Amino acid sequence: MTDNILLTEAELIRLTGYSQPARQLVELHKQGFGRARRDRFGQVIVERSHYDAVTRSQTTEAPRPKVKPPRVKAAA
Repeated sequence: MTDNILLTEAELIRLTGYSQPARQLVELHKQGFGRARRDRFGQVIVERSHYDAVTRSQTTEAPRPKVKPPRVKAAA
């Protein structure tokens, strides 16, 4: 096991199939890595703990509440 806190550039390329940071970020969000972001230099950052949690199907955020659709009242 690696001691790196963040995924490496090579790992991001293997995970997303892209080397361009903008495309990597879009693909990561599609795959459920909601905490993926870009640093001030434009490089993609994914914490290894977040990667581990998502790949184990565990969430690092509170579950979203279920929203009931609005009911339309009949016209009188």
